[in-house]
This record gives sequence, C-alpha cells and structure tokens, in this order.
Amino acid sequence: MLNDPRFSTEVELTVPFHDVDAMGVVWHGNYFRYFEVAREALLAKFNYGYREMKASGYLWPVVDTRVKYRSALTFEQRIRVRATLEEVENRLRISYQIFDVQSGRRTTTGYTIQVAVAEGEHALSFVSPAILFERLGIQP
Repeated sequence: MLNDPRFSTEVELTVPFHDVDAMGVVWHGNYFRYFEVAREALLAKFNYGYREMKASGYLWPVVDTRVKYRSALTFEQRIRVRATLEEVENRLRISYQIFDVQSGRRTTTGYTIQVAVAEGEHALSFVSPAILFERLGIQP
C-alpha cells in the first residue's frame, strides 16, 4: 500500500559551508538536518506538517533514528534527499536516501520513527490517530 509514489518526495540541497568541518566534510550530525528538510516536505504533501500535527492535538516526537554513512558529503556538493513513508499504523517510520546529484550515487541511508503523543495529556498513542490516515487518504 505505501509503495505508492505519493508517499515519497525528494528535495535538492547544496551543502553549505557551516555544515562542514575543517576538512570540508559534512559533520555527522548534520545529516539529520537534511532528513528533517525532506521529512517536512513529505508531510506537507498531505497537509499534515508540524503545525497541522499540533493543531490536531498530537505531537510526534522522534523516538528512534539511524543513519548509515556510505560516503562523505562535502562543501558545495549538490545532493538529493528522498524521504519515503514506510509505516503508519502504530508509528510514523520514514526512510531516507541521500544521492549525489551529479553522479546519481547513493551516499547515505537512514530512517526516523515518530510516535503520536496526545498534547496536554502527554500520553503515548499505541495506534496512529485517525487524522493521520485521513490526511494520507488511506483506510486504517
């Protein structure tokens, strides 16, 4: 069901100087920022970005994440970040791939997992709320 291209998006970025170390290589923690940019673009496709999440009464904190560095990114490198929605039933799992625009070579993979938390109650929802399915246009 989630193999549908509607559940994936890509953004292109240029690695800025402030993201690299003295050797011109992207500092490892900045990859999560690139994931975040793609995740925001993906969620915006469904009108369920962070403002809409909060307005619906749910917070969606990241509770687990992973990144695998296949090859280094460098200053001024043009990259394409793909975010794909993989799971929605009990959590929001989004996978990421980063590609070098010039060569098309995949440089990085990873994922994030977010869970719904009812705002005000700070209660973890063990199933994703109906609003998520509604915005995605799928049946739970």
